[in-house]
Amino acid sequence: MALFSDILLTVDFDRTITAPDSTIPARNLEAIRYFMDNGGTFTMNTGRSIPMSMKNIFGVIPTNAPLLLYNGSAAYDEKTGIMTRYAPLDLDPVEVLPFLQERFPWLNVEVQAMDAHYLMRKNPQWEDYCDNNSCPWKYASPDEIPGPFIKFSFYGEFRENTVAGMYQATREELRQFDEMTDFMMEHYGDKIEIFRACARIADIHAKGVSKLNSARQLQQELGKKILVCVGDAENDLTMLEGADYAFCPSDGTVADRFPNVCPCDEGAVADVIYNKIPEILKQI
Repeated sequence: MALFSDILLTVDFDRTITAPDSTIPARNLEAIRYFMDNGGTFTMNTGRSIPMSMKNIFGVIPTNAPLLLYNGSAAYDEKTGIMTRYAPLDLDPVEVLPFLQERFPWLNVEVQAMDAHYLMRKNPQWEDYCDNNSCPWKYASPDEIPGPFIKFSFYGEFRENTVAGMYQATREELRQFDEMTDFMMEHYGDKIEIFRACARIADIHAKGVSKLNSARQLQQELGKKILVCVGDAENDLTMLEGADYAFCPSDGTVADRFPNVCPCDEGAVADVIYNKIPEILKQI
């Protein structure tokens, strides 16, 4: 039996496998190849969509299991280009999306579909943000957006064109997001989950969706004994709290709640593979 053959390792993307500037430390990629060469099963477990993964994850990060995307709403086989499972929202986008955009005019309501990200109103800063993140974008009315309807997001102002720029928010922006979250839970709480990937982004998914549920389902399908997860932010909490073993970069926003590894720009995932997983294997 190979060294890591019992282990499924699922890892968040932004500020976990990447540095804050969205580059991927070479040390992480080397460690992942070493992990897989020695029997380990590795995949990403991220809030990113298929369109936002095309240039940043597909063909860039080595994996040997279906990708867990959209905060656990979908599993995607990169080799075949097929979503092997997904959890649709029990909401009518034609009815709900225009209502929410009118109710919260200071926020941007974005639908993350399979082919592109969609916005209902013109926003050049959003276009620049998508272009900088190599994400296809389009404008469309809700009835023109192709299904399945599995994720939409509320974005704050696009002051920068990087994901890192969405981590900072004013007190007023935080208040606005709290107001939106309270409203969404009051009106749709029986049908949705809300995840806060960072200060000025809130993701909306079907009830019961989580990174943990997606990881556990994949673990069961693959017959792996141990689930190890690495993440940095609030949308990783279910995954980290429910994993057999969980780790967080020391500069993560939830670093005070989990065992730490080095900062993300120094190769946090490599630290888990080279140092933490061998310690786990010695204990079992």
